[in-house]
Amino acid sequence: MKKRIAIFASGSGSNAQKIMEHFKRSAEAEVVLVLTNNPQAYVLQRSDNFEIPSHIFTRQEFYETDDVIRLLKNLQVDLIVLAGFLWLVPVSLLNAFPNKIINLHPALLPKHGGKGMYGDHVHKAALAAGDEESGITIHFVSDKFDEGEIIHQSKFKIEPDDNLEVVKFKGQQLEHQHFPRVIESLLKKMKS
Repeated sequence: MKKRIAIFASGSGSNAQKIMEHFKRSAEAEVVLVLTNNPQAYVLQRSDNFEIPSHIFTRQEFYETDDVIRLLKNLQVDLIVLAGFLWLVPVSLLNAFPNKIINLHPALLPKHGGKGMYGDHVHKAALAAGDEESGITIHFVSDKFDEGEIIHQSKFKIEPDDNLEVVKFKGQQLEHQHFPRVIESLLKKMKS
């Protein structure tokens, strides 16, 4: 039986798309659901393009009910992937899926992590700090922002004349290259 992936995203969903593309013809795994807290998120269009069901939830539903957990359990989800999802995952969800929730952070953690550190904020912090390199971190999710066990890191060099757009582009190249493959290798390690 194929392993089942659920993706949480809050925005455009370029990583979600790369994951959906990667597993579209896979015999090993499939994306069965895309979830978002943002009814305007472009990721909904992307999931629609792949004919993958989506679910929009409210803050109250996510934090004060077990509706999302029940939905994921009913779909027999094996792995939850956060792809640009900006809310802290509640402990109830972590407990329901122990070591089965992963996230991608656009920096080399523990640098430039924590609350409010996402997207351009992270790249601006790396540039402001004069970092000579940045990269991506794929990690297990814990009850604190960006503090879970690290699964994979990849780096790129920040050249002296790199601006925000260049740093962002270099990071996205690594994200799109590595995130689907790391997900695939994690799924292979999971017991059936």
